[in-house]
Amino acid sequence: MTSKPTMHRKEAQAAAVQFEPEFVAGLREIFELRVAFNQTIGLKIADITPTLVQGHIAMRPDLIGHAAYERIHGGVISAGLDSMGGLAVMAAIAARHMEDTPQQRLQRFSRLGTIDLRVDYMRPGIGKAFLLRAEVLRLGSRVANTRMEFLSEAGELLSAGSAAYIVS
Repeated sequence: MTSKPTMHRKEAQAAAVQFEPEFVAGLREIFELRVAFNQTIGLKIADITPTLVQGHIAMRPDLIGHAAYERIHGGVISAGLDSMGGLAVMAAIAARHMEDTPQQRLQRFSRLGTIDLRVDYMRPGIGKAFLLRAEVLRLGSRVANTRMEFLSEAGELLSAGSAAYIVS
């Protein structure tokens, strides 16, 4: 993801936030264990910061969407991007409420839901593993907007997404 040339005050404050290990572990548990579909596609969370989240999916035979080329199914790509966008929103919201305990912050997300999702498939998803990244572009009181990337292991952009999430 390209960085913005100037950082606003709220963005600078969020970037300075360091999440506690128990908060990060709680988000990982939610996304990797409690969201059954994330388990199905094998989504693993690699890094969670207030401004960027990263994850990965290992290719498996049951994720193939085109048998002749053994490329990953577009539904796996879109679901992975949607999940990562939601995770980015959760991290951004949590960064605004660092006065709360980690457990209180983990409970803030019960109403989070996808309003709109757009995915642009640019290159075939062929490989042994894929990287996913997401960042929040705008966090309002009711709606958050995100940008997501689905990349090859080498960092080549395969698909890009944008989404809006209800946060209130």
